[in-house]
Amino acid sequence: MKRFLPTHDSIKQSRLLRWLGPRLHDPSLWHINRRAVARGVAIGAFFGLMIPVAQIPAAAVASLFLRANLWIAAVSTLVSNPLTYAPIYYFAYRLGASLIGAPLPRDPDAALSHEAVSAAWLQQLSDMWTWVTGIGQPLVLGMLLMASTGAVVAYLGTQLFWRLKVIAKRRRQRSARALRTTPQQAG
Repeated sequence: MKRFLPTHDSIKQSRLLRWLGPRLHDPSLWHINRRAVARGVAIGAFFGLMIPVAQIPAAAVASLFLRANLWIAAVSTLVSNPLTYAPIYYFAYRLGASLIGAPLPRDPDAALSHEAVSAAWLQQLSDMWTWVTGIGQPLVLGMLLMASTGAVVAYLGTQLFWRLKVIAKRRRQRSARALRTTPQQAG
């Protein structure tokens, strides 16, 4: 896998990325440590749940300014993908609609059918304001709430997971040390 990824040096020397200047040389963008990884996961979860297109570039730019691990932020955006878009956006719409009191579809099968979605989209395409006040407001509100909550949960979850792994490693090291010293004391 590593052979397909660009190296740190090749990225630094890229003409397309030269405009980023010293930001690109920040060690937290490349090193694996608890804070940078947790920030990267949170950024990736936020952009993965918030915007449907250009998630990876948006997460990469945000990680540059928030000093998060760049690769982790990019990979974490894959929380949403073509297989998960429909459930995520349906849940986001339902969440947003319940918060602002918008009417929910009565028949879930009719609301999810391809023909109903296509007909509704074509009808609302003619009037953008209808779309914004109709499906757009609840969807955007739901997506924003899900993305914010997802980012916080991802950040705290990564911090907790990292901490538990460190504690487990230290316990194993103590146990190994205790086993090495016990036979010497007995002799």
